[in-house]
Amino acid sequence: MLAIALTKGRLEKQSVALLEKSGYGIEALKDKGRALVFPDSKKEIHYFLVKAWDCVTYVEQGVADVGVVGKDTLLECGDEYYEVMDLGLGKCKFILASLPDNNVLNKSGHIKIGTKYPTVANNYFKQKGMDVEIIKIEGSVELAPILGLCDAIVDIMETGTTLKENGLVVFDEIYDISARVIVNKASFKLKRKEIISLLDDLKNAIKEDAAC
Repeated sequence: MLAIALTKGRLEKQSVALLEKSGYGIEALKDKGRALVFPDSKKEIHYFLVKAWDCVTYVEQGVADVGVVGKDTLLECGDEYYEVMDLGLGKCKFILASLPDNNVLNKSGHIKIGTKYPTVANNYFKQKGMDVEIIKIEGSVELAPILGLCDAIVDIMETGTTLKENGLVVFDEIYDISARVIVNKASFKLKRKEIISLLDDLKNAIKEDAAC
């Protein structure tokens, strides 16, 4: 039996919809109630919903054979898993943004960057050879440059509406993000046939969507 960890929230509905299009019995995921583990009505599979960071942990530890999680999370985590497929779901971007008159790419000297994603931000500015101080923020990142906590932010942008509403502009697009399928390394050896079958089903469903 395969154990599949799905990320709660933004990716959840899209992931469940793709599984349904792929012919999987995901009725329990549509009517969750208080359940924590959800059996597939057609396949030897059970699902569970977790936060993005936990999805990676469950896969790395072998509790989940397969996980569906955003590339943004993977860029911040370790790599004790196989990233095997881009589902093309939940598309957005990592961006550099600030107030219109504060393009940090044109500045020299010490710069403060607010972000929920310190690894992504560090790597980005390291490639540019810029001296930056990363300030980790968990809440509304857009607030930080407005109140002077930092010079700019590195964050995820889906539509750009929140940035515009707060008077911020995008100065660079850093990385395209979408949902990825990750697999536990041991599971890929022990349950290779089942995992390949799952990946083929997902690929076929994506192709059908693209053809419509």
